[in-house]
Amino acid sequence: MEQKEVIRCPWCLGGEIYTRYHDEEWGVPLRDSGRLFEALVLDGAQAGLSWITILKRREGYRAAFDGFDPEKIVRYGEGDVARLLNDSRIVRNRLKVKSAIQNARAVLAMRDEGLTLADFFWNFVDGEPIMNRFKTMAEIPASTPLSTQISQELKHRGFSFVGPTIIYAMMQACGLVNDHLTSCFRHNALREKPAAVKRG
Repeated sequence: MEQKEVIRCPWCLGGEIYTRYHDEEWGVPLRDSGRLFEALVLDGAQAGLSWITILKRREGYRAAFDGFDPEKIVRYGEGDVARLLNDSRIVRNRLKVKSAIQNARAVLAMRDEGLTLADFFWNFVDGEPIMNRFKTMAEIPASTPLSTQISQELKHRGFSFVGPTIIYAMMQACGLVNDHLTSCFRHNALREKPAAVKRG
């Protein structure tokens, strides 16, 4: 019996790491605040770069940034900044490193208000992913009015590297929107059981 061809979003066809990320993680609803903080930092680090550049360094980032624990990161001083700027496992950009520390501070301030990062993001979509039905890559926007609204609120709360395009990329990755093309096998899988796949 002939095996049916698996159709994927074309952006993920550049290598095994990209394909695995697409199949297992991208677009799966992520409701863990710690992992959302990681996504926020990594998407900010991506600014001006390709996502695969960051994806290949993700484990290095996790090691360099203490597992993305905001309570540890918020205590980083200039010595830690210098350490990170000499760490080849991450993108060595001073503004992006300082942004991670600033964003850890903002996350803890939010927590002090009794608001988790998961609640913050998912409140914007009433707790359920937005199910888009794009047929081509050209239809998928780089940002939306909603990502602009979230970006503005994050900036108001003291976050940095959270522009509308960065935030929309995060919304796609973390499953706040389902932007798999309708031809992709993951599109319907996420419509049917959006939380059934593990995160890496």
